[in-house]
Amino acid sequence: MTTADSKPCRSLLYIPGSKERALEKATGLAADGIIFDLEDAVAPDEKARARDAVAETLRVRDYGRRSLLVRINGFDTPWWQEDLATICATRPEAILLPKVNGAHDIERLARLLEAQAGCEDTAIWAMMETPQGVLNAPAIAAAPRMRGMVLGTNDLAKDLRLRDRPDRAPLLASLSLCLLAARAQGIFCVDGVYNRYQDTEGLRAECEQGRDLGMDGKSLIHPAQIAVANAAFAPSEEEVDLARRRIEAFREAEAKGQGIAVLDGQIVENLHVAAARALLAQVALIREMEEG
Repeated sequence: MTTADSKPCRSLLYIPGSKERALEKATGLAADGIIFDLEDAVAPDEKARARDAVAETLRVRDYGRRSLLVRINGFDTPWWQEDLATICATRPEAILLPKVNGAHDIERLARLLEAQAGCEDTAIWAMMETPQGVLNAPAIAAAPRMRGMVLGTNDLAKDLRLRDRPDRAPLLASLSLCLLAARAQGIFCVDGVYNRYQDTEGLRAECEQGRDLGMDGKSLIHPAQIAVANAAFAPSEEEVDLARRRIEAFREAEAKGQGIAVLDGQIVENLHVAAARALLAQVALIREMEEG
């Protein structure tokens, strides 16, 4: 998709802020983005050390063109104020807020960022992981500074009391509601994690499902998952070829004074050409990411 961010978002890898070796290793990983986690992946007695380690890594390490998000602790914890004070000193690209229930949560964070030195231009991403949050997705997506949504499917599944199924049928309504809200505002929507990180085929199937729904990418819990997500959410060679042929067919039709073209027995209109150009732009962004 095309957003103000102009970066691919096929793979967002969670890295616990307390694991300094992982923070260093991440500079060489092929993930499109990193989520530096100060929340669920960090034990209470490690919170202070984790936030300091993340702040230091943001100051001294080069992560190239990757999107860099810091997931702070929620407003219902005793840690979020120190998280913001410490991380904002590094002028972070984006803050990922957990347990977002409504636009008021995003509006509160936006006011805090505006007042916090170093975070004047920091974007906000929302964890969509509660039933209330999903029901309020349109207002959340339209809130100030919003850049994207990350589905927290584990927490959402717990709250919904649903059964774990490979086809994720019980989750599809929630996924689709968040995706619709994100698309209406032109922001990212990234699918939830796949817990069985050694199950490559299961991960591939879930990535393909998310891609077919329209998700921009997948949040990940292990570096071994990156290649599968990147491949699944990148346009295939066949899609790239079709996009180029549609653009050319429409160009030829226009040269003849025609408003539509026919390619492979199917009509090609302006909307198909716009989609084709967006796909080729995505390919170019992915190539830039992989080359630099």
